[in-house]
Amino acid sequence: MDKALRCLGVTKVFYEHESGGGALGFIRGLMGGVKKQVVALQDISFEVSAGEIFGVLGPNGSGKSTLIRIIATLLIPDAGEVYVFGHNVQTERLLVRRLINRVSVDAAFFKKLSALENLSYAARLYGVQGSTARARMRETLRRLGLAEEKLTVPLEDLSRGMQQKVAVARALLTEPALLLLDEPTTGLDPKSKREVQEFVLEVREKRGTTVVLTSHDMQEVDRLCDRVAILDRGRIVALDTPRGLKEKFGRPEGTLEDVFFALTGKDWEEDR
Repeated sequence: MDKALRCLGVTKVFYEHESGGGALGFIRGLMGGVKKQVVALQDISFEVSAGEIFGVLGPNGSGKSTLIRIIATLLIPDAGEVYVFGHNVQTERLLVRRLINRVSVDAAFFKKLSALENLSYAARLYGVQGSTARARMRETLRRLGLAEEKLTVPLEDLSRGMQQKVAVARALLTEPALLLLDEPTTGLDPKSKREVQEFVLEVREKRGTTVVLTSHDMQEVDRLCDRVAILDRGRIVALDTPRGLKEKFGRPEGTLEDVFFALTGKDWEEDR
């Protein structure tokens, strides 16, 4: 099977100035204050097959969102290489961006505009034609459970969950070959969360879309993902099918939460 995604020895390091706060700290930073090295990712290697739903789990600060941003061409790794359908994310950024789309927990919108207006703007930006875009927008929003009367309401007047559904719909406008979902169902009620999950499965089934998913919902990952990588302190500490992980690190009849605690020994919290 073709490889949709290949991460080869990816490492990312951030530096923080330890120069104190306030104006004095700022001046010290400009003068080259002491730098603290933070290793976000260290020698990350894995492959994702075309049409696979691949999950990434980990505690706060484990590097999940950093990894998604590197794949999305938004960050440059300090070492290693990433390929999307054979294309290097650094040297072929524009081509890669035509193949992917991303949904993040902090999706940005024009809050004064409605769902349809936001999607229309995105369609023009992505080069999706008018009639095709309109049909795709309404069908996707309908499938995600957004009521017709909500489509023309300003985004600022919609709930956090409804806004997140619009973010998912926007990402699917281009029918991406690789869909990056970074906490896509955060803030959604159980019904809405299930609607988004079912739509992700439907997109994979009908279009063969490859999905990389980060989530803090263990049941969501167990239900959706073919394989799961668990990150801790920037390293992959386990990678297998959900059942395989439970057999190795927990109990076959147990949960992924059991596996998470066994591997990281950390409390499960929402990323900030």
